[in-house]
Amino acid sequence: MQLKTLDLFCGGGGSGRGASNAGAEIVCAIDAWNIAAETYKANFPDARVVNTKLDENSDISILGKLGEINLILASPECTNHTCAKGNRPRDENSKKTARYVLNFARTLKPRWLIIENVIQMRRWHGYDPLIMELEGLGYHVSPEVLDASEFGVPQTRKRLFLLCDREKMPAPVVRPVEQTVCTAEEVIQLDGPWQSRPLHTERRAKETIARADRAIDALGKGKPFLIVYYGSDGSGGWQPLGRPLRTLTTLDRFGLVTWEDEAPMLRMLQVPELKRAMGFDGLHDLPYGTRRDQIRILGNGVCPPVMEAVVRSLTQ
Repeated sequence: MQLKTLDLFCGGGGSGRGASNAGAEIVCAIDAWNIAAETYKANFPDARVVNTKLDENSDISILGKLGEINLILASPECTNHTCAKGNRPRDENSKKTARYVLNFARTLKPRWLIIENVIQMRRWHGYDPLIMELEGLGYHVSPEVLDASEFGVPQTRKRLFLLCDREKMPAPVVRPVEQTVCTAEEVIQLDGPWQSRPLHTERRAKETIARADRAIDALGKGKPFLIVYYGSDGSGGWQPLGRPLRTLTTLDRFGLVTWEDEAPMLRMLQVPELKRAMGFDGLHDLPYGTRRDQIRILGNGVCPPVMEAVVRSLTQ
């Protein structure tokens, strides 16, 4: 069976890559950000990619003739659900983007539907009503929280997946038989071409120095490690390389500390390293936008190995 797929809120193609690795054919994709849409088109040249912002009135009329769709993927806006938002006001309209999927499901009636978001979505007052409406459309809905590190991705990244099937209750997602834990060390190019600068300088923020000094006190001199350069962190602001990377965000978040003789040096992780941390294979390109844009695409993305496992479990 051909698994003809519509990818809503598609981003740069993480979900699409995972689904296609599981045998799906991406027919059409939609995203509001032009750089993400261009990136998706570069990676899926046979798909129709629509650069438009969805709202409560959006339906298949904006897509033209699609034919039968067997699977809908959707990663609605997550910023106003996640704790990464901090104490800033939440935008209820952003949270409601998950409901925009219903219009497409109602009309296209695919057998399968997958909605992906941050786990904090479960605390949204619209979460239970969304599931009830999906059930009202004839779907059996099974929520699962999956950690990318359990699927061979060198990153601890927990996400919520709503697995929906019109014919039966979805079975639990199958993890790899051999769960080899991939670590940050497998992501990083210690001998890469990127320039590092001295860690201890007057221009460096005191918080950055403090995080690095805590790591040096714990590990000793001469051992490389990562610091959380931007954003809050409840684990001391650093991590060794021997465990999966912490969750990537849309910020240029992680700095690598290495050593030249006894002097600690610092550089930020680079896009090729962050691609590996997300589980993007070498086939998936990020040809558009600035470095900051590409990091945003990755931080907003879905790890392809996780979506591949989800699609295989749901459809096979």
